Amino acid sequence: MKELDCCMICPRSCGVNRNAGETGYCGSDNLYHIGSICIHHGEEPAISGKKGICNVFFTGCNLQCLYCQNYQISHTGRERVDKALTLDEVIESIIHLLNQGIEAVGFVTPTHFTPHVKTIIAMLNQRGYHPITVYNTNAYDSPQVIRTFEGLIDVYLPDFKYFDPALAAAFSGAGDYPKVAREVLKEMYRQKGSTVVLNNEGQAVTGLIIRHLVLPGQVKDSVNILKWIAETLSPSITISLMSQYYPTACVAGHPLLGRQITAAEYHQVSDAMEELGFHKGWIQDFNSAENYRPDFSRESPFEDA
Repeated sequence: MKELDCCMICPRSCGVNRNAGETGYCGSDNLYHIGSICIHHGEEPAISGKKGICNVFFTGCNLQCLYCQNYQISHTGRERVDKALTLDEVIESIIHLLNQGIEAVGFVTPTHFTPHVKTIIAMLNQRGYHPITVYNTNAYDSPQVIRTFEGLIDVYLPDFKYFDPALAAAFSGAGDYPKVAREVLKEMYRQKGSTVVLNNEGQAVTGLIIRHLVLPGQVKDSVNILKWIAETLSPSITISLMSQYYPTACVAGHPLLGRQITAAEYHQVSDAMEELGFHKGWIQDFNSAENYRPDFSRESPFEDA
């Protein structure tokens, strides 16, 4: 993975030699750092399908959001749930789940592991496995790198977290996030358009689904995100509007992030979504925050979560 000799694969452009064991902002070297490889049923219906998706949760992250719900595996500067696996171990774990009838493999927080993702896909194909591939990202990617995934990734599942650079800087240490994410979404839209194609089981086999997590006190920012998507891309894009925010221990007592969103806040954003003409996608049950609390110290992080 020569690109890791001087790592510039994400917008942080740290330039560290990960092949020599150096770590950049994401806290990752060149090994396969995995928090979990498991069957997950908690994604959007078109992503999970009837049987669930095999999700590969990479550890570390190039954003370090203060409120991250997967902080056990994403945050640097703390003890992480982290297994450094060999490529063979990763492939065998994925194949074990595919052999149970799972049809899709999701790469979760893959931005800082894009060379690894390409290698995993190639190795699966060499072994005769051609699962639906899902790129589940925070959208703080390099548009140029996303371009190299054309033909490799079947379904893009990006977040669009912030429209306001000040919020992005305060909550995720990335004031350029809105600009970067817009370019990334444009590239994904160029590749996939606004139509999500489903198989007979109702599982997405190709397309683009944009996620947005409503944050406490940030209705205006959420509406601005939806306006941009509708006006710049298309109101026919599939949107997953998420109400599952809850304050983790990392932001307990935070003046802005230390509370759940209110029903009124979520309804204001979902109403705006409808007014802007979006007609494909999902809104969550307002009490969903109680159901999406993974524990990566467990073999199956989402059981009883």
